[in-house]
Amino acid sequence: MARIAFVNGRYLPIDAPAVQAEDRGLQFADSVYEVWTVRDGRFLDSTGHFRRLLRSLDELRIPHPMSVAALDVALKETLRRNRLKDATVYLQVTRGTARRDHGFPAADTRPTVIITARPSSSAAGDARAERGVAVITRPDTRWARCDIKTTGLLANVLAKQDARETGAWEAWLVDTEGRVTEGTSTNAWIVTSDGVLVTRPITDNILHGVTRAAVIEAARAEGHTVEERGFTLEEAHAAREAFITSATSLATPVVEIDGRPVGNGAPGSVATRLRELYLASAHER
Repeated sequence: MARIAFVNGRYLPIDAPAVQAEDRGLQFADSVYEVWTVRDGRFLDSTGHFRRLLRSLDELRIPHPMSVAALDVALKETLRRNRLKDATVYLQVTRGTARRDHGFPAADTRPTVIITARPSSSAAGDARAERGVAVITRPDTRWARCDIKTTGLLANVLAKQDARETGAWEAWLVDTEGRVTEGTSTNAWIVTSDGVLVTRPITDNILHGVTRAAVIEAARAEGHTVEERGFTLEEAHAAREAFITSATSLATPVVEIDGRPVGNGAPGSVATRLRELYLASAHER
């Protein structure tokens, strides 16, 4: 079946020419995006993703192209036209098309809106979580405003490719002080030998993960202590468990870091339970 994309109010074949050569998303990565996991036709954590989208637009001073209600309709219609129930749906908003110049274009420049949907397998994701994933570590060379969900992801792309070429699922990025910031497309967590959950605090140098926030809420409701702080690789290697969170990974156990097993080398009970709790509640948000 041919895939359908939404581009500026039109539903087009995914390979149809639709974005102009001087679109600022192409020229400068002057754009933001959001991604939703859809299970059985239901968008997970929809409210949180819209909230983050609006924040990213405001931080870059990109005008809101449509109301949240209109965007929600377009997202769901794109899903419907692609005849999908389990999917990953991407929304991208650029500053629009204008003569190439580093400064902002005229205030009346219309933002570009693109929505795509592709099938995803919940069974494959669940199976991956059951066996756990491996991560490698790489220096964090990204820009200083990773809290804005922009499409400027070249450093992430290079680190993710390193992970794939070494047989790992993800790369954790490490700052100049030797502390893990986050993964290329995930937030990073450990569970200490004392059972404390640790993840990087919300600052300008990590993405404000929607799934991360939901998992913190679920963990605290279960009685776990959560510390929002940086952790070193030494702490990660000594941890009882490790895991990642994101819209597409949900909560997925990490069983190996740089070739060394985490804990007993098997998915941990805390991460497994948090994944269950997240799935049970994500439809409601």
